[in-house]
Amino acid sequence: MTQAGKLSLGCIADDYTGASDLANTLTRAGLRTVQTIGVPADDLALPEVDAVVVSLKSRSIEAGLAVARSRAAEAWLRDRGAGHILFKICSTFDSTDAGNIGPVMDALRADSKDAIVLVTPAFPETGRTVYQGNLFVGSVPLNESPLKDHPLNPMHDSNLVRVLARQSKNKVGLVDLATLSRGADAVRAKLAELVRAGVGAAVVDAVFDRDLETIGQVALDRGLSVGASGIGLGLARTLAAGKAKSAAVNAVTSAAIGGPAACLAGSCSQATLRQIASAEKVMPVLHLDPEQLIAGRDEAQRALAWAKERLGAGPILIASSSTPDEVAALQSRHGRDAAGHAIEQAMADLAEGLVQSGVRRLVVAGGETSGAVVDRLGIPGFLVGAEIAAGVPVLRAVGAGEGQMVLALKSGNFGGPEFFSDALALMP
Repeated sequence: MTQAGKLSLGCIADDYTGASDLANTLTRAGLRTVQTIGVPADDLALPEVDAVVVSLKSRSIEAGLAVARSRAAEAWLRDRGAGHILFKICSTFDSTDAGNIGPVMDALRADSKDAIVLVTPAFPETGRTVYQGNLFVGSVPLNESPLKDHPLNPMHDSNLVRVLARQSKNKVGLVDLATLSRGADAVRAKLAELVRAGVGAAVVDAVFDRDLETIGQVALDRGLSVGASGIGLGLARTLAAGKAKSAAVNAVTSAAIGGPAACLAGSCSQATLRQIASAEKVMPVLHLDPEQLIAGRDEAQRALAWAKERLGAGPILIASSSTPDEVAALQSRHGRDAAGHAIEQAMADLAEGLVQSGVRRLVVAGGETSGAVVDRLGIPGFLVGAEIAAGVPVLRAVGAGEGQMVLALKSGNFGGPEFFSDALALMP
């Protein structure tokens, strides 16, 4: 990486689509941002930027491995001058009771030597708010939302103080909305009170965008914060205050690529299922048989042959997505991890085959699917470009065939009904 200047902000994201969401948020707020895939090599050449988001695929792996990878990312970022690190997690606090949010937070807190860490997954723009420590998805508590049926990390408790306390070795407290509404100094006083009580992590309420700005101001007093892209927005607005926004990165990412385009959907979220149904009106869509994907490579090969026959005529979409009931039945027959891994690898096979067939514009729906695809393609990093939907930017590959491919990596629940068409329209 070029050493022209120190980073204003370093970020560690626990999945690839969440990293894109955060990188998009930082870019919109005025920070020149690059997203890397994994901890970058020391010789990876990147443009001069304000923030780097290191994307890890650590949300659902063994906790010790998640901690090791996160600490390696932290060391890389600190070596490049990052004074503050944001550990970026999902805005729905996806995690089992064993982790990985708590163990990673504990390790990074020990490294930063902070007395207390601010934690909030709130992002009101996307309907995620926290009140009295409880996470809401739209108007309903987390445990009443569709996330209660998440195939990997079902969420059955909306109280984040309890959820985090089950994972962390630290005492967990709360900074409530009433305190937050009184401003940054009131929050600082509350944190000092919690530290005296032996609390090492504080969940912070946030209901409005202005709450994120207050949280961002206070978080920068310390070396570490934990949260979703909302807290990233607060951090970025504080850092970017009085700083002229650079259009250099967006100018680079807007250059046309051309050539065949394809979409892959592995998410089983209600939003993605609606988006697939909408895409069927404007492009050829192939629905894969998950049983056949698990059985072997024939289904993926059949899909690739189907795609090659159609790529010359316009974009295509291949979907492994199923309803929650179908996913549950599949997991009961084959095991959750085995089924998920087999489908992810099949989608990665398809992505590799599509790129070998000339695809240079690729849209991927689903966090785990996106991680498998980017890993297979071996792309080390992205310049962050135009926003397709809230939390989803256009990404131009750097470091491997630089400038020759653009992608969009979408978390399952993000985007409107026409997401696939909207994405392709911004990927010329």
